Amino acid sequence: MLDLSLLNLPSPTQTLSSPFLDQHKVEIDIKRDDLIHAEISGNKWRKLKHNLIAAKENNFKTLLTFGGAYSNHIHATAAAGKYFSFKTIGIIRGEEYSPLNDTLQDAKDWGMQLEYINREHYKNKTNENFIERLKSKFDNFYLLPEGGKNLLAIRGCEEIIQETNNDYDFICAACGTGTTMAGLIAAANKDSHVLGFSVLKNASFLTHDISQLLKEYDKTRRHNWSVNLDYDFGGYAKSNHTLTNFIYAFEKQFDIPLEPVYTGKLFFGLFDLIQQGFFKPGARILAIHTGGLQGLRGFKK
Repeated sequence: MLDLSLLNLPSPTQTLSSPFLDQHKVEIDIKRDDLIHAEISGNKWRKLKHNLIAAKENNFKTLLTFGGAYSNHIHATAAAGKYFSFKTIGIIRGEEYSPLNDTLQDAKDWGMQLEYINREHYKNKTNENFIERLKSKFDNFYLLPEGGKNLLAIRGCEEIIQETNNDYDFICAACGTGTTMAGLIAAANKDSHVLGFSVLKNASFLTHDISQLLKEYDKTRRHNWSVNLDYDFGGYAKSNHTLTNFIYAFEKQFDIPLEPVYTGKLFFGLFDLIQQGFFKPGARILAIHTGGLQGLRGFKK
């Protein structure tokens, strides 16, 4: 089994207080998954947990996964390898370069073997023949999909809600692959609406993808959820001064750091919807802080 004593679990829930929220008669609690651990935080830990347990139980010594040069998932997997005694291999999209950025330098320092493949070959990351070639090269390994997207990851993300009293009107989270959303939806009570904020441009496909994940997970049909597509700020990892200024102001007011890829877009969208009167007076909202703060270093540079 894994020694989880190094992790801050259950993660704390923090209530926001401000004249703006009082004016609109809306309550917001933030599930501070960013505080789970300095290096394995947020939904990355949630997605990894049951995969790490499965790898241990099946006597795998090596984890292999995929990601880009600034991937939070690559960073968290490398850290998990260090703390839970796995060898780790990261298949990195793009060409090798030097010096490494902070994300990849951390991963390398923690023992991850970095293997670079061009973007065309990277598209084959789910192809069975491609995976078999990787097994021939690296011997046996436990395969973690890009972003940690699998059914065990959904199980881990359910635990976010299971650590709360689960009586919110809305549960809100940033949405990339849809895995975290699927876990939140699976765990939410029927009276809660789970609202995702897409960080991807033109991401109407997320509704289908999340539905498929839920179908594969437990075959239960649910209708108490939706994905908002209005706050992507131009697409994945795209930002502008409006978003950046919001993030700085939010941290100054609440002493809670955000980043522009996921959580900044979530809270910008959430506060904008409050301003528009989207939430009825008295609404109780749980917002999930999914971590990812290590990525701030790249933006600051």
